[in-house]
Amino acid sequence: MKVLVVDDEGIVLESCRKVLGAAGLDVIPVKSADEALLIIDKERPDLLLIDLKMPGHDGLYLMKELKNRHIKTPAIVMSGYSTEETILEANAMAVRFLPKPFTPDELVDTVRQALKGDPMKQIKTMAIKEVNPCPSPC
Repeated sequence: MKVLVVDDEGIVLESCRKVLGAAGLDVIPVKSADEALLIIDKERPDLLLIDLKMPGHDGLYLMKELKNRHIKTPAIVMSGYSTEETILEANAMAVRFLPKPFTPDELVDTVRQALKGDPMKQIKTMAIKEVNPCPSPC
């Protein structure tokens, strides 16, 4: 299985490559949404792991562009900016939201679940609760 990882931070790309590679996955690391768009048709990944905040075109732009091109590859969005708004916006187009920082086990588990097509409702709810741990009003 091929996973295309899109992140502007080299350390994240290298970490994902090592961790997912050790889990038996082929990892294609790219540093931008534009680079991902050039590679995706050629490589045909089984899953996309996309950083939300990047210089130039961001992760949301990439997902919208993939939708416009009728590319239905499932995507996990990762971000260090885990606000409720960010999570909801990303979840509208992705199968999962993975808040940064994450552990190697969280990365592998999330990727495996997405590749299996497991339901995502629980993860969405958990991510939102992490941002806002108490119901309104607190």
